[in-house]
Amino acid sequence: MANSSAHLLSVEDGVAVLTLNRPEALNSINRQMRLELLEVFPKLDMDPEVKVVVITGAGDKAFCTGADLKERAARSTEEMVYDRHYLTAKSTSALSNVTKPVIAAIKGYCMAGGYEMALQCDILICSDNAIFSLPEVTHGFFPGGGACQRLPRLVGYQMARELIFTGRRWDAKEAKALGLVNRVVPLAKVMDEAMAMARQIAQYPSVGVIQAKRALSQSMEVGLTAGLRYDVEAWVGCMHSDEWKEKLAGFVRKERKS
Repeated sequence: MANSSAHLLSVEDGVAVLTLNRPEALNSINRQMRLELLEVFPKLDMDPEVKVVVITGAGDKAFCTGADLKERAARSTEEMVYDRHYLTAKSTSALSNVTKPVIAAIKGYCMAGGYEMALQCDILICSDNAIFSLPEVTHGFFPGGGACQRLPRLVGYQMARELIFTGRRWDAKEAKALGLVNRVVPLAKVMDEAMAMARQIAQYPSVGVIQAKRALSQSMEVGLTAGLRYDVEAWVGCMHSDEWKEKLAGFVRKERKS
C-alpha cells in the first residue's frame, strides 16, 4: 500500500484501487492532490501488473466535491490563471487517457470537479444515497473541467444545458435513468460491486480490453466511417497479440477434444 496525504493506492490481482484521501474536506481536490494524480495515472497505465483501475473516495460521505475552494480563495488571480493553463488543464483528460478500464466507485457527494473526474471514467457504480451536481454557475463560474464537452455526449445537449445552467442536484435514481451511472447499489456494497466487476475484466487478455476502449473512445471523437476504419486497425492490433493466439489455440484444442 502506497500512502500520501492526498491519495492511497493498492494493487492486487490486476486491480489498482486509488482512493482520494481527504475525507475531512469531502475529498476535495487541492493542488497537492492534483499533482499527485497527474503523476500516478500515467504510472498505473504503464504498470503491466495493472489491468483495471478503481477510483473511489475515502469515507462514505463523498467521492469528491471538486476543487478545494478554501485553498483557491487564498490564491491570487495570477496564480489561479497559471494553474488553469499549466496544471488544471492537464487533469481534464489525465484519467480518460488511461488506456485501461477505469471504474468509479461513488459514495455520497460527487460534485463539480469531482463529477467531472467521474465523467472521465469508463464505468460508474454509485451508492443509492449518491448526490450529483455541477454547481459552478451558482458561484459565477462554469464547469470547465470537461463537463461541457463530455456531458452532452452522454445525455444530449438539452439535458446537459439544464444540469449545467441550473446547477441543480440529481440523485442516484435520476442518474441511472439518464444513463449517467451503470449501477446503483446500497452504500455498503459499492466497493464490493466495483471490485467484482474489476476482477472480472482483469481476468481477460489485456489487449482486447484496451483496444476495445480505444475504439469506443474514437466513437466519441470521429464520425462513423472514420471510427470503423479505426476499428480495423484496433482489431489487427489484437491479432498480433500472443494472448489472443494462446486463447485461440486453447479454443481449437477444446473443440478437437469434444
